Amino acid sequence: MKVYPITPRGYCKGVVRAIELAKKQAHQDDVYILGMIVHNQYIVDALNNLGVKTIDKKGASREELLDQVSQGTVIITAHGASHNVIKKAHSKNIQVINATCPDVIKTHDLIKNYLNQGIEILYIGKAGHPESEGALSIDPAHIHLIENKTDFENLDPNLNYVITNQTTMSLYDVYDLCEYAKTKLNNLIVAKETCQATTVRQEAIAKINDEVDVIFIVGDPHSNNTKKLASIAHEKANKDTYMIESVNDIDISMLKEKHAAAVSSGASTPTYLTNQVIEYLRQFDYQNVSTHPKPKIDLAKII
Repeated sequence: MKVYPITPRGYCKGVVRAIELAKKQAHQDDVYILGMIVHNQYIVDALNNLGVKTIDKKGASREELLDQVSQGTVIITAHGASHNVIKKAHSKNIQVINATCPDVIKTHDLIKNYLNQGIEILYIGKAGHPESEGALSIDPAHIHLIENKTDFENLDPNLNYVITNQTTMSLYDVYDLCEYAKTKLNNLIVAKETCQATTVRQEAIAKINDEVDVIFIVGDPHSNNTKKLASIAHEKANKDTYMIESVNDIDISMLKEKHAAAVSSGASTPTYLTNQVIEYLRQFDYQNVSTHPKPKIDLAKII
């Protein structure tokens, strides 16, 4: 099968930094990550094998997850966390290692700067996402979550606003919401903060070769940037698109009557997993059953 690996793909710099910080704590006692270090279960499992344990519960805030830790070290994930989480950890004599992505920190600094000027913040993001949770917690009274156009309806159009966003959002969705905001609000500053890694991946996926008839986006279903990539591939490229965690999720039926595949991945997806998918597809022949078995995944190679 012909394969077009989309560039760039694999880890972004923020993910590399977070994983390296976590790996330095390998085989030490009482090391915990508050939530998934990055949104990829294979990375979580690989770190757990090194003794770095993830504490996670659907719907629980980082502050609530911290209640499960009584001693040792906690790692703040790449998505960031509120100052209250760090303050609470210190009050419990727990060491804190902050693996927040520099791009997320940059957005937090931007928000704080405008708040200090008395400007209201509009934050385009996903409710319940840890990155949004951390940003909104800076000042819940003056930061307004924007998920869709209806969220503008209850805003005072005469106040001063700056609009920014979760770094892993679709750049096309962010642009659309920013343009709509301009029609609803009289005093608006646009400060889009889609990270460079997210932007270039999304732009590349929208320009796929016409020969391609199926697209695979490799990444965890928890990963917002992976889901946005898959959505853009489906909408912009107008091709059959599958979001998969690994080569094991490729069903033979997905490849029936397909001749050329494109492969990309989220910024938190191990390159090892993406390369397995690429190599599997390259050797695949629908008519030759000997090419159908999947390779095994070695967690030791994930990080």
